[in-house]
Amino acid sequence: MFASVSLLWTSAARADSNDIVLSRLGTHITDATGRSTSTVGDNLAFRALASQLGTALAPHLLTPADSLGFSGFQMTVDASSTTIDSGADYWRVIAGADHPSSLQTVGFFARKGLWLPVPSFEVGAGAVHLVDSQLWTGQFYGKLALHEGYHDLPLPSFAVRGAVSRLMNQRELDLTTASLDLEVSKHFGIAGTWRLDPFAGWDLLMIIPRSEVIDGTPNIDPLTPGNEADAMNNFVFKDQDTIYRNRFFVGTKFQYYVFELTLEAQFALAGTSIDDRAGTNVACTAMSTTSECDAKDMAKAQTTLSMSAGFDF
Repeated sequence: MFASVSLLWTSAARADSNDIVLSRLGTHITDATGRSTSTVGDNLAFRALASQLGTALAPHLLTPADSLGFSGFQMTVDASSTTIDSGADYWRVIAGADHPSSLQTVGFFARKGLWLPVPSFEVGAGAVHLVDSQLWTGQFYGKLALHEGYHDLPLPSFAVRGAVSRLMNQRELDLTTASLDLEVSKHFGIAGTWRLDPFAGWDLLMIIPRSEVIDGTPNIDPLTPGNEADAMNNFVFKDQDTIYRNRFFVGTKFQYYVFELTLEAQFALAGTSIDDRAGTNVACTAMSTTSECDAKDMAKAQTTLSMSAGFDF
């Protein structure tokens, strides 16, 4: 019995391959004897990591511009795969030995059309899990269909949406991603049975990374006699300016009776925003020994492929 409990405890404590270990972004400052006396966070790496991870965990649209209608309700299971710059040094934070070329997520969502606060309004909420990790995000959105329902005319539907994704189950990283979406779509009926709704649009991602206190030497127990000074290696990333990413998307929703399948492709442009710190104009460099520098988002462009399957009632 004791052996079984011990095994379960060990399994629960072990990190999964896609878990994030932020201590790996710390640069150790050593004394003449080579002993680490303090640790400084690599701001350049932290910003690029937050940019790519935030894009992978950002809300996906996966709905046409038309709302569900105030009596409509939808439940879906979503799956996505987002490319990352696995060769970049900042992905050393991945717990696994190998850096994947993409990150996969699965999610569960419920969406509901509403009459209030205005007609053609829709809300959705769900949870998204990063595969091979213990990371989850809670997500919520509100969508307003500004123009919809003219399916017999050569006019597209148009909608605006606001969404937010909040990282959970990560002790060291506080990551929030908000998005503002503009979308057009057009409804087509097929043989009086199927409906087809192609859609396209643009969204602005706003990624807000925050750091909790990070143990720069997680393999050393500061409570062990002789290691009391190890607490000096704890560090924190100072709050950075919001990261902005532009993302374009195209997709199609297929529906038969109450069954629906949605496919979507997204392309996020490379990051360009800069964390402009007061009192300095020095650009951050890799493995910098100071946090008083301006970090530019070095994240490369990313592509996401998503699929949603479920029921529309």
